[in-house]
Amino acid sequence: MKRSTFVLIASIIGFIFGLGFLISPNGALSLYGVKMDPVGVFIGRYFGSALLGVAVTWFLASRTDTTEGLLKAGLFGGFVLGVTGLIVAIWDGIAGTANSLVWINTLIYAFLSIGFGYFYFKK
Repeated sequence: MKRSTFVLIASIIGFIFGLGFLISPNGALSLYGVKMDPVGVFIGRYFGSALLGVAVTWFLASRTDTTEGLLKAGLFGGFVLGVTGLIVAIWDGIAGTANSLVWINTLIYAFLSIGFGYFYFKK
């Protein structure tokens, strides 16, 4: 098996699990006989966000052999992680499942989104 094929397969698996955890953590874990409380659901969504970012990075990396292409893959994957994590963090803060320090997550993911987005989209 070629490296690019392996990384493509890994990205598909990461995308499927990432989307599952992001959209329906209880549904994803119910396949394993696990049920989560509301806090666990948000932890599952943060995990799904990270998996999606990694999956995007791997997918784009599987399509290039250049250093520039790999850098772009990492930057765009980080941007996806930042944006999806920001959505989850805002949702988590509004849901009120934790104390007010949960809003720090929003600042962290906003910082990641802006930073990775800036360096990816910068001409």
